[in-house]
Amino acid sequence: MDLKEVLSKGTAYEKRNRIGRGTGSGSGKTSGRGHKGRGQRSGASRRPGYEGGQMPIYRRVPKRGFTNARFRKDYTVINVGLLSGFPEGSTVDLNAVLDAGLASMNTPLFKVLGNGDCSVKLTVRAQKFSKSAVQKIEAAGGTVVRLDDKGAELAEGAEN
Repeated sequence: MDLKEVLSKGTAYEKRNRIGRGTGSGSGKTSGRGHKGRGQRSGASRRPGYEGGQMPIYRRVPKRGFTNARFRKDYTVINVGLLSGFPEGSTVDLNAVLDAGLASMNTPLFKVLGNGDCSVKLTVRAQKFSKSAVQKIEAAGGTVVRLDDKGAELAEGAEN
């Protein structure tokens, strides 16, 4: 490093490699395309997954059975122990948890699990609760409000 490098402000873009400018440049003659074949011709491009004519892996691997991936429901999950950070008497729902930075996964559905202890009286609104989470929230004097998949309250005792 010398004084010239320290004082230079740099450029916004890295200098591009100019191909086809003689053999001395390192990318002259065939311009990095090699000799003969499809890749050497102009306009050459291959679709993703192409393996040079070999049977591609996505066709070699057997496809059997059923996958539920298209119909899976993703939940933003939080433990009861983290709810103690909320003030007494507040309502805790998915938006409150995301605003507090307790979870980063923003899904339309919210689930509360029972790990930890809750010592604050809260109203917790979520689609799913574990049995231990319900017991701990109610033991602290709080209430549990079950919601359907669209966020509307369910009737008492109803499970979704």
